[in-house]
Amino acid sequence: MNPDQYSRGILPYIPFFYVIWSDDLLSASEISVVANNIKEDTTLTASERDHLLGWLDRDHPPGDSTIRQWKKLINEAGIRLLEGDAYPLTAFSNRLARSYQEKGADNPSLERIETNLGIQPNHYHHLFDVEVVTERVSDYYSGNEIDQFFIRSFGKEVKALRKLLSGPQFRWTIRRDKEEHREAVLEQLRILAREGYGSLAYPKAYGGKDDFPLYAAVFEHLMYVDGSLAVKFGVQFGLFGGSIQKLGTRKHHDAYLKQAGQAEILGCFAMTETLHGSNVRGINTTATYDAGSDTLTLDTPGKNDNKEYIGNALHASLATVFAQLIVAGKNHGVHAVLVPLRDNGHRELPGITVTDNGYKMGLNGVDNGKIWFRQVQVPRENLLDRYGTITGDGRYHSEIANPHKRFFTMLGTLVGGRICVAKGALSGARQALSIAVTYALNRRQFNDTAKMQEDLIMDYPSHQLRLTPPIARAYVYQAALDRLIRDYAREGDSDRRKLETQVAGIKATVTWFANQTIQECREACGGKGYLLENRLAGIKADVDIFTTFEGDNTVLLQLAAKGVLSDFRDEFNSDDFTSVLKMLGTQIGRRWAAVNPLYTNKVDKDHLFSPKFHSHALKYRTQRLTYTLAMRLRDYTRKGMSSYQAFLKVQSHLLILAKAYSAELAYGYYLEFTEGIREEKYRQLFHKLGTLYALHELRTDAGWYLEQGYLGSAKSKAIRNRVERLCTELRPHIAALVDGYGIPESCLQVPSNTPAP
Repeated sequence: MNPDQYSRGILPYIPFFYVIWSDDLLSASEISVVANNIKEDTTLTASERDHLLGWLDRDHPPGDSTIRQWKKLINEAGIRLLEGDAYPLTAFSNRLARSYQEKGADNPSLERIETNLGIQPNHYHHLFDVEVVTERVSDYYSGNEIDQFFIRSFGKEVKALRKLLSGPQFRWTIRRDKEEHREAVLEQLRILAREGYGSLAYPKAYGGKDDFPLYAAVFEHLMYVDGSLAVKFGVQFGLFGGSIQKLGTRKHHDAYLKQAGQAEILGCFAMTETLHGSNVRGINTTATYDAGSDTLTLDTPGKNDNKEYIGNALHASLATVFAQLIVAGKNHGVHAVLVPLRDNGHRELPGITVTDNGYKMGLNGVDNGKIWFRQVQVPRENLLDRYGTITGDGRYHSEIANPHKRFFTMLGTLVGGRICVAKGALSGARQALSIAVTYALNRRQFNDTAKMQEDLIMDYPSHQLRLTPPIARAYVYQAALDRLIRDYAREGDSDRRKLETQVAGIKATVTWFANQTIQECREACGGKGYLLENRLAGIKADVDIFTTFEGDNTVLLQLAAKGVLSDFRDEFNSDDFTSVLKMLGTQIGRRWAAVNPLYTNKVDKDHLFSPKFHSHALKYRTQRLTYTLAMRLRDYTRKGMSSYQAFLKVQSHLLILAKAYSAELAYGYYLEFTEGIREEKYRQLFHKLGTLYALHELRTDAGWYLEQGYLGSAKSKAIRNRVERLCTELRPHIAALVDGYGIPESCLQVPSNTPAP
């Protein structure tokens, strides 16, 4: 065999053609892919192009002698196949060309064939009699550079935090005893407070930086260390300290805020009651004002009216207690009162009873408890009175006259905690994905009987399909949550109701996504994923509760859907929603005429990869669901049904609408994020991730789109194929993508006394 018979342009194509004809991978459409690539390859001469195209004729394929010649040329080149290369076959082919003819540049256009045909190492490494190197090598994309796109505004601070969390005091280990776990978490909390992380969101006058986005970034990083630490951090500095900051006034800030941020005062946030979980307006704890003593008396009227599942309850000395405020015999609705729980010796004060909730499914490092109050008196000044106060002469006063509006204004100031819960759940999903991908890039299973080495499970299309879409979704949700954090942090934002609607939908969407993803990652790691030492079991147990605290997801979706309906009403500038609905039957119905059949079956790549198409499809779903929901409500009210009963009738419709709205919202904010990326290489990567998110969303709800005539069967099938192809195209970058989450390496390691999987 004489390698000189092949020119420098043809040589790098030989491994590709050998793989193609040895395994007979080519269909007519795939021949077209290779042919188009050859035609567009500017490194080839006209004669080289004709020569290569001649090898693509299925009616006259290369003969056996030619294929044996190719194999000999490959095996005698003395090169290795680096399985961990971003594009292993392309890199191998270029090295082969250099081994025979040193002059000439590498041919990067071969990457398009490798990705578009979905050629994986398990398709060809058994065909080559060469050394296969399985170690991971440098990536085309840098995980560190991906990470920088999300932490640019506080990169220095995050780097310092990651260094701190990599220290021995934050090393994760298996703790089966809740008392030991709680003490370890409390000590970690105090370390964070000493380093200034607890007060980040507070005003500078009280030791903080007035930087809520940075506080949220700290919270999500703590999830990588231990979910219990993140939750306790959130309770102490976000819920307890945040309630003082957001619901209190200057006198409360001066007395408590700095000490809360330094963890010198440990506090809890006592809102939820045993009989009233999500229904905060219905809580039964009372705070009755007595003008004679100028005090408030806190009381738990019934056995099951106690505060329930209160984080920090066993360590706290002070509680923010939500109660019905009664002044001069009139109930003014739910307000927050600061109530001491324990004395300096950490003994419960008279009238206070606190019991331990005991062992939970997860988060056993958090001291959740139940609290009862028996005629506990506190000074009038302990009322957190930003939105409602008791004057010196014993009268109640509020600048917000409407009790309903006052209640939701008060709760709206605490929506930041809901965003943090979503970010924490997302951190759990990202950590699980990182573990599962690392496992899949090392674990081998099954092979062809002729092979000596089994295949990496990451090279199986089914495995790519189970892990790659969640990786893309995690990036979309990260961008969306970062945007919501910035919106929340802007003081004076007048459109809080809109933000509450958005956060309610996104919180539910992200926390459900996290639970589903963590379970998928556990299964993707087989028995290794079931071991406590490999973190997935603990992550799964810790994140599970995120779907029901800071708002039960089903309730939140109804809240979000009602917000969408309100926007729908406001769009027509009318307070009379009933009259608007009557008008809509004729004016808006025309919007839902049949979709152009040319559009429903448009399947070319440019269209399916277009953000304009994705945005239109997601918006169409939200708008149509909104319209049909409004029509159903109109019909029920026309029949004399009460609004409450009408909403019960459409409850499942509300949930579907809220999910659609949240998907559209997340994608829209992700597109805004990608517009800020200047580096073309990374713009392409993030565009591909966004495309996978959108097409996977359409594929998941294909039944609805087909029912509405928005998609034809050909387009639905094309979307499914594109989702699978995108997973294959992103396979070379899968390690960089999970590295891009920025998880400290120490948070991905198993305990030091346990061998790695």
